[in-house]
Amino acid sequence: MFSNLPPVTKALLIANGLVFALQLILGDYALAQFMLWPPGDDYARFGFMPWQLLSYGFMHGSAAHLIFNMLALLMFGAPLEHVWGQRRYLTYYLVCVAGAGLCQIAVGAWTLAQGGEAYPTVGASGGIFGLLLAYGMLFPNQRVMLLIPPIPMKARTLVLVYGALELLMGITNTMPGVAHFAHLGGMLFGWLLIRYWRGQPPFGRRGPPRMRAVR
Repeated sequence: MFSNLPPVTKALLIANGLVFALQLILGDYALAQFMLWPPGDDYARFGFMPWQLLSYGFMHGSAAHLIFNMLALLMFGAPLEHVWGQRRYLTYYLVCVAGAGLCQIAVGAWTLAQGGEAYPTVGASGGIFGLLLAYGMLFPNQRVMLLIPPIPMKARTLVLVYGALELLMGITNTMPGVAHFAHLGGMLFGWLLIRYWRGQPPFGRRGPPRMRAVR
């Protein structure tokens, strides 16, 4: 099965696994400068650096965190790579990771401005949620099975359910150790990029395309 995976999906799985192995061997502190740190936090040991917008997406906080994300990458990423091709698929994934990071930075800055505490962020979940959105847009009627609970539903429904849950938990601060708005940011930037590729608003023409006369 692994040998038949498309190359970019396989490379992402390997990269995430290797980085997590480095975290276990070297410890998180040795790699802390690659986590996504909120800018403006005077108490942070490491400040924000531009490369963190991508590097944080290859680090994970636990084995369960890694396994869940990689299963989702395998489930949703491979079909998208087959449809889009390697370059577009990789571009989409990295844009979602970086977009999720930007949203998390904005939330962290707002939290600090309110006198709260912000923490470094790790995980591929922003990219994974972007892949989930794309899968729901490209294969809306494809039936998928949730792991917990094991309920089958259409991909479009799964996207709406997960998006609504993340928004609700983010607003109510449920599970504060989870970057809910980063997940939503991955979905948002993924949606915008797909709209851009399709030439749809806010990037393309707002009216219906003109029909050329066929002779």
